[in-house]
Amino acid sequence: MSRQSVFLVTIVVDDYDRAKAFYCGCLGFECLEDKDLPDAKRWVVVKPGRGEGAALLLAQADGEAELAVIGNQTGGRVGFFLKTDDFARDHAAFVAAGVTFLEAPRYEPYGTVAVFRDLYGNRWDLIEHAA
Repeated sequence: MSRQSVFLVTIVVDDYDRAKAFYCGCLGFECLEDKDLPDAKRWVVVKPGRGEGAALLLAQADGEAELAVIGNQTGGRVGFFLKTDDFARDHAAFVAAGVTFLEAPRYEPYGTVAVFRDLYGNRWDLIEHAA
């Protein structure tokens, strides 16, 4: 049986540099790759620092259909889940960086969680799993 894993997820953005500044500056992600491609496109990959799981491919919208999904790639549902080992630390850092949380932190059987929006309005859960 083969081993498979999701290693890359695309987020459609309006501008490579603006998106990279948000994910790397405000959320503290690392830029793993930023390479020029033909037709003024780039291969921009960011990932939570020292984190496990998939990285994000920042894809600048090309055309009306792609522009229309910016910030709403999952129909308004939480579509991205950022696991942390220290909720209080990361929540405070995100708030200080200007990240918009849509709710106060809450405690669920699976851990501490709060929903935030990225630069474009996509909904994310910041989660520290319960021990």
